[in-house]
Amino acid sequence: MWQRVQTLYLAISTILIAVMLFSNEAVCLGSDGAVADAIRFTDKVSHLIMLIIILLLNFMALTIVKHRVFQMRTAVLAAIITLALQIWIVLDYFSIHEVYVFKLPAIFPVVCIILDVLAARAILADQLLVESSGSLRKSRAERRKGRK
Repeated sequence: MWQRVQTLYLAISTILIAVMLFSNEAVCLGSDGAVADAIRFTDKVSHLIMLIIILLLNFMALTIVKHRVFQMRTAVLAAIITLALQIWIVLDYFSIHEVYVFKLPAIFPVVCIILDVLAARAILADQLLVESSGSLRKSRAERRKGRK
């Protein structure tokens, strides 16, 4: 399971989303440069729900390795919901007061989208490889039957 590249992509994406649950989205700096106030990703219920859904979808895609088509669809769905979360974070950026500074975890969804799409492409490549090898086996079996 861990030797496949898509598993590593999905694991990194899952870890990044889990880190977002425990990190700050933005901080308000005081006049002396110290952190006066912080906004967490979990402060807004909508962000919390989206983070949990993305985390569950990534975990499902990470653990279901026998059903490649379902795994690929789950990774793509996680990427789409992560895109919606990133758009929401960008809208927050433009609507929040100027005293707040956004932190590095605010761009984690972009990295997760890229990793989920790369994982979906690798899963598709594996599925196509399995299907092509299956058709080769069928054609060999049919040729053997024709010789007898």
